[in-house]
Amino acid sequence: MPEYCVTGGTGFIASYLVKSLLEKAHTVRTTVRNPDDMEKVGFLWEMSGAKERLKVMKADLMLEGSFDEAIRGVDGVFHTASPVIVPYDDNATLIDPCIKGTLNVLRSCSKASSVRRVVLTSSCSSLRYRYDVQQVSPLNESHWSDPDYCKKYSLWYAYAKTVAEREAWRVAKETGIDLVVVNPSFVVGPLLQPQPTSTLLLILAIVKGLKGEFPNTTVGFVHIDDVVAAHLLAMEESKASGRLICSSSVAHWSEIIEMLKRKYPLYPFENKCSNQQGDNNPHSMDTNKIRDLGFPPFRTLEEMFDNCIRSFQEKGLL
Repeated sequence: MPEYCVTGGTGFIASYLVKSLLEKAHTVRTTVRNPDDMEKVGFLWEMSGAKERLKVMKADLMLEGSFDEAIRGVDGVFHTASPVIVPYDDNATLIDPCIKGTLNVLRSCSKASSVRRVVLTSSCSSLRYRYDVQQVSPLNESHWSDPDYCKKYSLWYAYAKTVAEREAWRVAKETGIDLVVVNPSFVVGPLLQPQPTSTLLLILAIVKGLKGEFPNTTVGFVHIDDVVAAHLLAMEESKASGRLICSSSVAHWSEIIEMLKRKYPLYPFENKCSNQQGDNNPHSMDTNKIRDLGFPPFRTLEEMFDNCIRSFQEKGLL
Protein backbone atom coordinates (compact mmCIF):
# COMPACT_ATOMS: atom_id res chain seq x y z
CA MET A 1 0.00 0.00 0.00
CA PRO A 2 1.58 3.34 -0.96
CA GLU A 3 2.28 5.83 1.84
CA TYR A 4 1.32 9.44 1.19
CA CYS A 5 2.08 12.87 2.57
CA VAL A 6 -0.68 15.52 2.62
CA THR A 7 0.50 19.05 3.40
CA GLY A 8 -1.64 21.41 5.48
CA GLY A 9 -3.74 18.69 7.08
CA THR A 10 -6.22 20.96 8.86
CA GLY A 11 -7.36 22.62 5.62
CA PHE A 12 -10.76 21.95 4.03
CA ILE A 13 -9.51 19.84 1.09
CA ALA A 14 -6.53 18.34 2.95
CA SER A 15 -8.53 17.05 5.92
CA TYR A 16 -11.01 15.28 3.62
CA LEU A 17 -8.10 13.85 1.67
CA VAL A 18 -6.49 12.51 4.87
CA LYS A 19 -9.83 10.97 5.87
CA SER A 20 -10.31 9.32 2.48
CA LEU A 21 -6.75 7.95 2.33
CA LEU A 22 -7.07 6.50 5.85
CA GLU A 23 -10.40 4.88 4.88
CA LYS A 24 -8.60 3.27 1.93
CA ALA A 25 -6.06 1.76 4.38
CA HIS A 26 -3.11 3.99 3.38
CA THR A 27 -0.51 5.18 5.87
CA VAL A 28 -0.65 8.99 5.86
CA ARG A 29 1.71 11.71 7.02
CA THR A 30 0.24 15.17 7.23
CA THR A 31 1.97 18.44 8.01
CA VAL A 32 0.66 21.27 10.20
CA ARG A 33 2.33 24.27 11.81
CA ASN A 34 1.72 23.02 15.34
CA PRO A 35 1.02 19.28 15.82
CA ASP A 36 0.37 19.85 19.55
CA ASP A 37 -2.51 22.29 19.02
CA MET A 38 -5.33 19.85 19.79
CA GLU A 39 -8.02 22.46 19.18
CA LYS A 40 -6.91 22.54 15.55
CA VAL A 41 -5.64 19.00 14.91
CA GLY A 42 -7.72 16.95 17.38
CA PHE A 43 -10.38 16.11 14.78
CA LEU A 44 -7.76 14.41 12.60
CA TRP A 45 -7.03 11.92 15.39
CA GLU A 46 -10.73 11.01 15.58
CA MET A 47 -10.74 9.75 11.98
CA SER A 48 -11.10 6.04 11.37
CA GLY A 49 -7.62 4.45 11.14
CA ALA A 50 -5.81 7.56 12.45
CA LYS A 51 -4.44 5.90 15.59
CA GLU A 52 -2.84 3.15 13.52
CA ARG A 53 -1.79 4.89 10.30
CA LEU A 54 -1.61 8.68 10.72
CA LYS A 55 1.47 10.77 11.55
CA VAL A 56 0.96 14.49 12.17
CA MET A 57 4.23 16.31 11.55
CA LYS A 58 5.45 19.89 11.96
CA ALA A 59 6.28 21.95 8.88
CA ASP A 60 6.08 25.59 7.86
CA LEU A 61 5.50 26.80 4.30
CA MET A 62 7.97 29.64 4.76
CA LEU A 63 10.88 27.51 6.04
CA GLU A 64 13.02 25.85 3.41
CA GLY A 65 13.72 22.21 4.23
CA SER A 66 10.94 21.98 6.82
CA PHE A 67 9.06 19.42 4.68
CA ASP A 68 12.10 17.15 4.16
CA GLU A 69 11.33 14.80 7.04
CA ALA A 70 7.61 14.48 6.26
CA ILE A 71 8.28 13.69 2.59
CA ARG A 72 11.33 11.42 2.92
CA GLY A 73 10.28 7.83 2.17
CA VAL A 74 6.71 8.42 0.98
CA ASP A 75 5.42 7.27 -2.42
CA GLY A 76 3.41 10.37 -3.26
CA VAL A 77 2.78 13.91 -2.02
CA PHE A 78 -0.44 15.93 -2.12
CA HIS A 79 0.53 19.58 -1.73
CA THR A 80 -2.69 21.27 -0.68
CA ALA A 81 -1.35 23.66 1.99
CA SER A 82 -1.86 27.27 0.97
CA PRO A 83 -3.40 30.26 2.66
CA VAL A 84 -6.90 30.77 1.28
CA ILE A 85 -8.17 34.24 1.76
CA VAL A 86 -11.46 35.00 0.11
CA PRO A 87 -10.48 36.15 -3.38
CA TYR A 88 -11.53 39.78 -3.16
CA ASP A 89 -9.69 40.51 0.09
CA ASP A 90 -6.97 42.99 -0.77
CA ASN A 91 -4.31 41.03 1.05
CA ALA A 92 -0.87 40.59 -0.39
CA THR A 93 0.29 38.62 2.69
CA LEU A 94 -0.95 35.38 1.14
CA ILE A 95 1.35 35.68 -1.86
CA ASP A 96 4.64 34.65 -0.22
CA PRO A 97 3.34 31.57 1.66
CA CYS A 98 1.56 30.39 -1.48
CA ILE A 99 4.53 30.76 -3.85
CA LYS A 100 7.43 30.09 -1.46
CA GLY A 101 5.51 27.24 0.16
CA THR A 102 4.98 25.52 -3.18
CA LEU A 103 8.68 25.85 -4.02
CA ASN A 104 9.76 24.57 -0.59
CA VAL A 105 7.53 21.50 -0.84
CA LEU A 106 8.69 20.70 -4.38
CA ARG A 107 12.34 21.07 -3.36
CA SER A 108 11.76 18.57 -0.55
CA CYS A 109 10.07 16.24 -3.08
CA SER A 110 13.02 16.47 -5.46
CA LYS A 111 15.35 15.34 -2.63
CA ALA A 112 13.21 12.27 -1.84
CA SER A 113 13.95 9.46 -4.29
CA SER A 114 10.91 7.52 -3.05
CA VAL A 115 8.38 10.08 -4.38
CA ARG A 116 6.80 8.81 -7.60
CA ARG A 117 4.28 11.60 -8.15
CA VAL A 118 3.29 14.97 -6.70
CA VAL A 119 -0.30 16.24 -6.92
CA LEU A 120 -0.59 20.00 -6.45
CA THR A 121 -3.85 21.67 -5.48
CA SER A 122 -4.04 24.76 -7.62
CA SER A 123 -7.30 26.54 -8.46
CA CYS A 124 -9.55 27.64 -11.32
CA SER A 125 -8.35 31.08 -10.16
CA SER A 126 -5.20 30.36 -12.15
CA LEU A 127 -7.28 29.99 -15.34
CA ARG A 128 -10.16 32.44 -15.42
CA TYR A 129 -8.83 35.92 -14.64
CA ARG A 130 -8.08 37.42 -18.05
CA TYR A 131 -9.40 40.22 -20.24
CA ASP A 132 -10.62 37.84 -22.95
CA VAL A 133 -12.32 35.26 -20.70
CA GLN A 134 -15.67 35.51 -22.49
CA GLN A 135 -14.07 35.18 -25.92
CA VAL A 136 -12.02 32.07 -25.01
CA SER A 137 -14.70 30.36 -22.84
CA PRO A 138 -15.25 27.46 -22.26
CA LEU A 139 -11.96 27.51 -20.39
CA ASN A 140 -9.76 24.44 -20.57
CA GLU A 141 -6.40 23.35 -19.15
CA SER A 142 -4.47 25.42 -21.71
CA HIS A 143 -5.79 28.72 -20.32
CA TRP A 144 -3.96 30.80 -17.70
CA SER A 145 -4.93 33.83 -15.65
CA ASP A 146 -3.18 37.07 -16.53
CA PRO A 147 -1.17 38.34 -13.51
CA ASP A 148 -1.60 41.95 -14.71
CA TYR A 149 -5.38 41.50 -14.74
CA CYS A 150 -5.21 40.11 -11.19
CA LYS A 151 -3.12 43.08 -10.04
CA LYS A 152 -5.40 45.61 -11.72
CA TYR A 153 -8.44 44.32 -9.80
CA SER A 154 -6.53 43.45 -6.56
CA LEU A 155 -7.31 39.75 -6.98
CA TRP A 156 -4.39 38.66 -4.83
CA TYR A 157 -5.50 35.09 -4.23
CA ALA A 158 -5.75 34.49 -7.98
CA TYR A 159 -2.41 36.22 -8.52
CA ALA A 160 -0.71 34.04 -5.89
CA LYS A 161 -2.24 30.81 -7.21
CA THR A 162 -1.29 31.62 -10.81
CA VAL A 163 2.33 32.49 -10.03
CA ALA A 164 2.70 29.54 -7.63
CA GLU A 165 1.38 27.07 -10.20
CA ARG A 166 3.63 28.47 -12.95
CA GLU A 167 6.60 28.13 -10.58
CA ALA A 168 5.59 24.56 -9.72
CA TRP A 169 5.65 23.57 -13.38
CA ARG A 170 9.06 25.23 -13.83
CA VAL A 171 10.58 23.37 -10.85
CA ALA A 172 8.98 20.06 -11.88
CA LYS A 173 10.52 20.40 -15.33
CA GLU A 174 13.95 21.27 -13.92
CA THR A 175 13.99 18.44 -11.37
CA GLY A 176 12.09 15.76 -13.29
CA ILE A 177 9.25 15.52 -10.77
CA ASP A 178 6.10 13.81 -12.12
CA LEU A 179 3.65 16.61 -11.32
CA VAL A 180 -0.13 16.53 -11.82
CA VAL A 181 -2.16 19.62 -10.91
CA VAL A 182 -5.82 19.69 -9.83
CA ASN A 183 -7.60 23.02 -10.48
CA PRO A 184 -10.78 23.06 -8.38
CA SER A 185 -13.27 25.90 -8.53
CA PHE A 186 -14.97 27.25 -5.34
CA VAL A 187 -15.22 24.22 -3.02
CA VAL A 188 -18.50 23.61 -1.16
CA GLY A 189 -19.68 20.79 1.09
CA PRO A 190 -20.17 19.70 4.68
CA LEU A 191 -17.85 20.94 7.39
CA LEU A 192 -15.35 18.38 8.70
CA GLN A 193 -13.21 20.62 10.92
CA PRO A 194 -14.42 22.01 14.25
CA GLN A 195 -14.59 25.53 12.74
CA PRO A 196 -15.38 26.61 9.17
CA THR A 197 -12.40 27.60 7.03
CA SER A 198 -12.40 30.62 4.74
CA THR A 199 -14.57 29.38 1.85
CA LEU A 200 -17.18 27.97 4.25
CA LEU A 201 -16.96 31.09 6.43
CA LEU A 202 -17.92 33.15 3.38
CA ILE A 203 -20.99 30.95 2.74
CA LEU A 204 -21.98 31.16 6.41
CA ALA A 205 -21.62 34.96 6.41
CA ILE A 206 -23.77 35.25 3.26
CA VAL A 207 -26.53 33.03 4.70
CA LYS A 208 -26.52 34.95 8.00
CA GLY A 209 -26.31 38.37 6.33
CA LEU A 210 -23.19 39.30 8.29
CA LYS A 211 -21.06 41.09 5.68
CA GLY A 212 -23.52 43.67 4.38
CA GLU A 213 -23.06 42.48 0.80
CA PHE A 214 -22.34 39.38 -1.26
CA PRO A 215 -19.44 39.06 -3.72
CA ASN A 216 -19.95 40.32 -7.27
CA THR A 217 -18.46 37.06 -8.48
CA THR A 218 -19.34 34.59 -11.22
CA VAL A 219 -17.51 31.40 -10.35
CA GLY A 220 -17.55 27.63 -10.79
CA PHE A 221 -18.54 25.63 -7.72
CA VAL A 222 -17.58 22.04 -6.89
CA HIS A 223 -18.47 19.52 -4.17
CA ILE A 224 -15.66 18.61 -1.76
CA ASP A 225 -16.21 14.88 -2.49
CA ASP A 226 -15.53 15.50 -6.19
CA VAL A 227 -12.37 17.47 -5.33
CA VAL A 228 -11.04 14.61 -3.20
CA ALA A 229 -11.90 12.06 -5.88
CA ALA A 230 -10.08 14.20 -8.47
CA HIS A 231 -6.96 14.30 -6.28
CA LEU A 232 -6.98 10.51 -5.84
CA LEU A 233 -7.45 10.04 -9.59
CA ALA A 234 -4.58 12.46 -10.26
CA MET A 235 -2.31 10.45 -7.97
CA GLU A 236 -3.34 6.90 -8.84
CA GLU A 237 -4.25 6.99 -12.55
CA SER A 238 -1.06 6.54 -14.58
CA LYS A 239 -2.66 8.28 -17.58
CA ALA A 240 -3.35 11.47 -15.57
CA SER A 241 -1.00 14.30 -16.54
CA GLY A 242 -0.75 18.07 -16.70
CA ARG A 243 -3.61 20.11 -15.25
CA LEU A 244 -7.11 18.82 -14.44
CA ILE A 245 -10.05 21.22 -14.15
CA CYS A 246 -12.37 20.13 -11.34
CA SER A 247 -15.58 22.17 -11.51
CA SER A 248 -19.33 21.69 -11.64
CA SER A 249 -21.72 24.55 -12.58
CA VAL A 250 -20.70 28.19 -12.94
CA ALA A 251 -23.04 30.72 -11.29
CA HIS A 252 -23.14 34.28 -9.94
CA TRP A 253 -23.50 34.52 -6.15
CA SER A 254 -26.91 36.17 -6.66
CA GLU A 255 -28.14 32.93 -8.31
CA ILE A 256 -26.82 30.85 -5.40
CA ILE A 257 -28.64 33.09 -2.91
CA GLU A 258 -31.91 32.83 -4.86
CA MET A 259 -31.58 29.04 -4.93
CA LEU A 260 -30.95 28.92 -1.16
CA LYS A 261 -33.73 31.38 -0.31
CA ARG A 262 -36.28 29.09 -1.92
CA LYS A 263 -35.19 26.21 0.26
CA TYR A 264 -34.22 28.03 3.47
CA PRO A 265 -36.47 31.12 3.51
CA LEU A 266 -35.98 31.89 7.20
CA TYR A 267 -32.31 32.94 7.02
CA PRO A 268 -31.44 36.66 6.62
CA PHE A 269 -29.39 36.32 3.42
CA GLU A 270 -27.27 39.17 2.06
CA ASN A 271 -29.30 41.08 -0.52
CA LYS A 272 -26.82 43.71 -1.70
CA CYS A 273 -24.21 42.94 -4.33
CA SER A 274 -20.66 44.22 -3.90
CA ASN A 275 -19.40 46.68 -6.50
CA GLN A 276 -16.11 44.80 -6.81
CA GLN A 277 -15.07 44.69 -10.48
CA GLY A 278 -13.13 42.13 -12.48
CA ASP A 279 -14.58 38.99 -10.93
CA ASN A 280 -18.02 38.69 -12.52
CA ASN A 281 -17.21 37.66 -16.09
CA PRO A 282 -19.61 34.97 -17.38
CA HIS A 283 -17.70 31.88 -18.50
CA SER A 284 -17.90 28.11 -18.53
CA MET A 285 -15.45 25.31 -17.78
CA ASP A 286 -14.51 22.47 -20.10
CA THR A 287 -14.11 19.35 -17.94
CA ASN A 288 -13.68 16.85 -20.79
CA LYS A 289 -10.07 16.10 -19.82
CA ILE A 290 -10.89 14.71 -16.36
CA ARG A 291 -14.04 13.01 -17.68
CA ASP A 292 -11.95 11.20 -20.32
CA LEU A 293 -10.04 9.63 -17.41
CA GLY A 294 -13.31 8.05 -16.24
CA PHE A 295 -14.34 10.73 -13.74
CA PRO A 296 -18.10 10.51 -12.95
CA PRO A 297 -20.55 13.43 -13.43
CA PHE A 298 -19.97 16.29 -10.98
CA ARG A 299 -22.43 16.76 -8.12
CA THR A 300 -24.97 19.56 -8.53
CA LEU A 301 -25.10 23.01 -6.94
CA GLU A 302 -28.20 21.93 -4.97
CA GLU A 303 -26.44 18.89 -3.54
CA MET A 304 -23.24 20.67 -2.51
CA PHE A 305 -25.03 23.61 -0.87
CA ASP A 306 -27.62 21.37 0.85
CA ASN A 307 -24.80 19.28 2.34
CA CYS A 308 -23.05 22.47 3.45
CA ILE A 309 -26.10 24.16 5.04
CA ARG A 310 -27.14 20.93 6.78
CA SER A 311 -23.69 20.55 8.32
CA PHE A 312 -23.85 24.16 9.59
CA GLN A 313 -27.20 23.33 11.18
CA GLU A 314 -25.88 20.12 12.76
CA LYS A 315 -22.87 21.96 14.23
CA GLY A 316 -25.09 24.72 15.62
CA LEU A 317 -23.63 27.41 13.38
CA LEU A 318 -27.04 28.22 11.86
